[in-house]
Amino acid sequence: MPDLFADQLPSATPAVAPRPDAPLADRLRPTRLEEVVGQEHLTGPEGAIGRMVAAGKLSSMILWGPPGTGKTTIARLLADAVGMRFVAISAVFSGVADLKKAFAEAETAARAGQRTLLFVDEIHRFNRAQQDGFLPYVERGTVTLVGATTENPSFELNAALLSRTQVLILRRLDAAALETLLARAEALEGCPLPLTAEAREGLIASADGDGRFLLNQAETLYAARIEQPLGPAELGAFLQRRVAVYDKDREGHYNLISALHKSLRGSDPQAALYYLARMMTAGEEPLYVLRRLTRFASEDIGLADPQALVQCLAAKDSYEFLGSPEGELAIVQACLYCATAPKSNAAYLAQKAAWASAKETGSLMPPPHILNAPTKLMKDIGCGKGYAYDHGADEGFSGADYWPEEMTPQTYYRPVERGFEARIRERIDWWEQKRAELRGG
Repeated sequence: MPDLFADQLPSATPAVAPRPDAPLADRLRPTRLEEVVGQEHLTGPEGAIGRMVAAGKLSSMILWGPPGTGKTTIARLLADAVGMRFVAISAVFSGVADLKKAFAEAETAARAGQRTLLFVDEIHRFNRAQQDGFLPYVERGTVTLVGATTENPSFELNAALLSRTQVLILRRLDAAALETLLARAEALEGCPLPLTAEAREGLIASADGDGRFLLNQAETLYAARIEQPLGPAELGAFLQRRVAVYDKDREGHYNLISALHKSLRGSDPQAALYYLARMMTAGEEPLYVLRRLTRFASEDIGLADPQALVQCLAAKDSYEFLGSPEGELAIVQACLYCATAPKSNAAYLAQKAAWASAKETGSLMPPPHILNAPTKLMKDIGCGKGYAYDHGADEGFSGADYWPEEMTPQTYYRPVERGFEARIRERIDWWEQKRAELRGG
């Protein structure tokens, strides 16, 4: 991070080239606005920033976006593009005295004919009184304020400050932008990353739109001097922390709980009761068994019989109320209920698929029409516009699209034709048919 309020020359000076041993992300930092990836809607000729640069005059602005999307880089390049003096401070490390010093230096520079771009990182961390301190200097043009924040400005910044700035929204970097960063890293290093095509895709997905994180991961791979390309599994093992293993002397414990679980799944109440007895008579902690039964009720029965989860939680309450040995009968009852209930792992599979999809797609925004709009800014950018209220629709169903605009609708939950899930499946099929009819499909 640059020194706070370092002495500046009267005129704008180009950024100092990073050292050869600087982090990869610093060595790849763009030197022109045209090199910034993923934010062309702002930096392009028709974008707000592109138009301001073309006119040679900047307005004060708030750059709002996820980490690693180029906020600091854009601010520095803006100053270079229009010949302004660049001063950077961080709200994490700065206070009122630092702000006063920055404003005083900006006034001195203004008298010499030099304009100042004041970049404030994490601007939302300043309290309301500190934010108010910017107002007179922004109004007089002493500084052009460029604030950066990862938080919603509507909630974190004063209305007075917002009224004097433009809020520009940076997007999370998509796969194409992240791929461009990797290609630049490979060109700088003079060799490709040691990854298969599938592992490369996994690396990009793991960045969740954060370019800085992606380049740090790439730098780790280069530093390891890997000879053979890594596949997805090897990449995951290399970049992720190793998980601790169980103690070897508890093997019998895990063998028995596995046998109990599989007997329940196989709808064999006699075998399930036997393994439950083996564990309980060996001195197993009853609450541990109850936790595993409760897990089973969701994982292997789910909505095929929603009462299974209720039975297990009731058994836990009964055991805590009665204690041993009387309360152990409630555990037996829950075990037998689970063993004899209709089975479905549809909820379990749905969870795995949804979690995997969430990790893959990262921070995609929901469609604007289902976002709340408690502030004027959020209304202005389209939040809540066109929302269809289902209770006001025919048959209580609007058939609206609730998925992020960048995603196609997915099917995670597929109820089976057993137990209560058979009825759920009928409802889902009806909704799907109505949705198709409403959309003309």
